[in-house]
Amino acid sequence: MDLQASPSTKSYAANKGVDLEELARKTGRTTLGREDVDAHLGGAAPTMAGPDQTRYWDVDHAAHGPVTEEPLSRMAKLAAANLGAASSLIPQVTHHDRADISAVESLRKAWRADAQARGLKLTALAFQVMALARCLTEFPRFNASLTPDGETLVLKTYVHIGIAVDTPNGLMVPVIRNADRKGLWELSSEIADLATRAQARKIGPDEMGGASMSISNLGGIGGMAFTPIVNPPELAILGITRTETVTVWDGDTPRPVPMVPLDLSYDHRVINGADAARFMARYCQLVADPRQLLI
Repeated sequence: MDLQASPSTKSYAANKGVDLEELARKTGRTTLGREDVDAHLGGAAPTMAGPDQTRYWDVDHAAHGPVTEEPLSRMAKLAAANLGAASSLIPQVTHHDRADISAVESLRKAWRADAQARGLKLTALAFQVMALARCLTEFPRFNASLTPDGETLVLKTYVHIGIAVDTPNGLMVPVIRNADRKGLWELSSEIADLATRAQARKIGPDEMGGASMSISNLGGIGGMAFTPIVNPPELAILGITRTETVTVWDGDTPRPVPMVPLDLSYDHRVINGADAARFMARYCQLVADPRQLLI
């Protein structure tokens, strides 16, 4: 049987003493998650809220007018449970900032023909990934995870960046491995490939999970700001929205500058406000002067 399970699920099963191969044979399923391990051990699968909360939500909506029902997919149920738990258990703070993206846009325009020759579309997101990878190497507390008991910080020497992809089947977060070791063209190609395969549900379990930090990019849709939810065991997540033109003053002279809004949500148990401000100051500096990333 061709068993599919994420690295985190395999580790969780091993810690619980559960043989995933045997569990797959018993259940007749080839894809297993942590909730399957819990169910095997006699525990209930995660729900979006505890019974004390949901009893207030048990409403006969049809009594108020016509309704239809749409069952949530397994992926959507898992995402809802994980995000609900994260929102409830993590003391999250969001730091809002913005970066001058005029130099990035100039490079994209100058290299458009080169990108086309390579069969690529050079997006601003590739530069954003490079900047984030650099910051994660310079600020190691952001490239870390807190153990479940909250007593130990696990610092990582690798830099893996998750890219949230909106798909018809729900949110997927494939991961770019060793992003700090990859150049602009390689990152552009990998971002496009992961996004395309995520839409087609062709992302394997080994291509998800284990991220140092994730990016949620709404720039292609719109918005001015939002509060992305930290995806544990990561300690932070970066949100990006649509670039806007902002008036910047050079002395008495106004100058229109394209600025990208940025929203950094972080786990306040490990990261404090000053940490976040320094992290984003460096990030904005790199985005404003992307040639630093290409050296």
